Formats: sequence, C-alpha cells, structure tokens
Amino acid sequence: MARDKTILAIGAHPDDVEFRCAGTLSRLRKKGCKIVIATVANGDCGTAEYSAEEIARIRRGEAMASAAILGAPYRCIGEGDLAIDCDTETRRKVTALVREFHPLIVLTHPLVDYMVDHEVTSRLVRDACFAAGVPNFTAPGGHPPMNRIPHLYYFLPGGGTDNLGRTVPPQFLVDITAEMDVKKRMLKCHASQRNWLLKHHGVDHYINMMAADAERLGRLAGCGCAEGFTQHLGTPYPTDNKLLEILRS
Repeated sequence: MARDKTILAIGAHPDDVEFRCAGTLSRLRKKGCKIVIATVANGDCGTAEYSAEEIARIRRGEAMASAAILGAPYRCIGEGDLAIDCDTETRRKVTALVREFHPLIVLTHPLVDYMVDHEVTSRLVRDACFAAGVPNFTAPGGHPPMNRIPHLYYFLPGGGTDNLGRTVPPQFLVDITAEMDVKKRMLKCHASQRNWLLKHHGVDHYINMMAADAERLGRLAGCGCAEGFTQHLGTPYPTDNKLLEILRS
C-alpha cells in the first residue's frame, strides 16, 4: 500500500462519506491516492422496515459496493447508531483503524453537526489521529504506532448548518463538477436509505438533495459543483494544506 498517499475518510454511518466528500475522494484517487472508507457505526437504526440486524447487514453490503467504485476497502468499527460513545474503548478501536492504514490525510465530520453521532465521531477521529503516534496507547490489531500525526480535515455538516441552524462556512472548497457522476453512483448504492430519509427526514430523492447542496457550494466556488472542508490546525497537527497540494499537483 502506498502509505505516503493514503486517504482515510471516516463517517459515523454508511453514506455519510458519500454525501459529504465522495467527489473529493474521486479526485484524489485520480491523483494516485489510495482511498479507504470507514464508519464508526453500522447503520442499524437507519430503517423503519427491517430489524437492526438485517439493516446492518444490508447497509454493510451497500457501503462495500459504494467503496468499490473508488477501488477502496470499507471498514466498520461496529458501534450501533445513536450508541457511539467517546470512551476509551471506542477511541482504541478508531486508533487501531488509523494505525492500520497509516493515512497521510484523514477526513471526518465537523466538531459541531446536526446529530450527536457525527459530533462524537469527529471527537473520536481527532483523538485517534493524535493517539495513533503514542506508543503507550494500546489499540487492538497489533499495528505499530505512526511516526507522525495525519493531516486532519472536517467536511461540512449536513445542510451546511450547525445544530442551531447557523451557516458553517468552509475554509476552502473543492471543485467536484467532473466527479458528480461518481458521487451519484456511490450514493445510489445506499438504496435502503431512500424510504428512511423520506419517513424520518421528510426528504425524497436524496440524490437530488445531494446534488442541490453540491451546486450551492459550486456557486460559492465559482464552478458547477463543490465540496467544502476545514483543516484542523491546532498544535501539534500539521498545518500545511496537503489536500489542496495534492489536488493542485
């Protein structure tokens, strides 16, 4: 594996990564990056039709099919929906994931989002990027600690607003106009979610919803469609913008 160009995208649930950053992942793949997609939860509450066990099985298959479009492996930490805890046990699991793939760049949810699973995942991933290089912080899997902290980026929250409805401005935008077909194909793999989003979120045609959001960001960026990101810049995380550097190379 080309560890020096591995990109690890971690969402709370299956389809989160597709909604928020699949276009950027597609561009990074074209630049020679190895893409890995992971979720902390298994999606077991994303239904009004199936049992928790059945929908988790269905959604794992959907996530694997979506990741395969980018030639990416899919990993699931295995927590339940609405049951992700920011505790030491889960932190060790996410740290093990980071150590396994030794990413240059990690993408995840922002610290403030519309639902708690996203926010807790963000905190876990931030902690894991730090802990991945701490030798005395043990994690399952036996993977050696990293010798650096990955470049950490937050994609935008759903709808582009925080949990109080305030607009969250991105630090920078990525033109994904040429990747919209790939982004749509990946999101379409999550077919089980159409009925759920209609029933619980009042949203039908979730592909159109995603496209409308990408077009909104595209207008801000002066292009057809875009995705937005903010880099974690706190000490001792790296502050050079490796994501844009790769895309511009």
